[in-house]
Amino acid sequence: MAITAENTGTTRELVPAGNYVARCYSMVEIGTVKELYMGVEKMLHKVRITWELPFELKVFDEKKGEQPLSVSKEYTLSMYEKANLRKELESWRGKAFTEEEAKKFDITALIGKPCMINLIHKPSEKDPSKVYERISAISPLAKGTTCPDQINPSFILSFDEWDEEKFQSLPDFLKEKIKASNQFAALHIDDSAKKGNVTTESEGDDLPF
Repeated sequence: MAITAENTGTTRELVPAGNYVARCYSMVEIGTVKELYMGVEKMLHKVRITWELPFELKVFDEKKGEQPLSVSKEYTLSMYEKANLRKELESWRGKAFTEEEAKKFDITALIGKPCMINLIHKPSEKDPSKVYERISAISPLAKGTTCPDQINPSFILSFDEWDEEKFQSLPDFLKEKIKASNQFAALHIDDSAKKGNVTTESEGDDLPF
């Protein structure tokens, strides 16, 4: 008798490339994990940020009706001058950070903030046969453009305020990545080893954050 494993999964439908009105609604601290950076293995503190696209609706579950498509991007949690996170946040807010602001910026301030996102399609570096959406640019909403009210509930998971129920609700690939982090290991050894983010307030009456 054969016991056969089959791949019954479906191919994820890509969001078409282009510019989209978006709103940030989810932020997951992955923790410090080993990643390949410019051909060298490094330990990097990562965070995953997710935006909903309120004008791009689809029925995933008949009981819930139409829900917005979403896109995510992982960043190294760094506000160093040349860090991608800082560059894209400056593009989003339309103003550079001062060094004082950059020293202590709480990125959870992004939750609920609208923006414009440019999506491109790019082959996976590990498997070129697989193509994914990639966020290539983030900018403020164009003048005269409005973003609908947030549809998905806000979601924040961080090690300084750990929520096991939220963690268990994440997709398996993301849970496995978090489990590989130094912070997750410390969390399950000694609660006193938890590491969180520091906060600050940004300036500018017209800035989104």
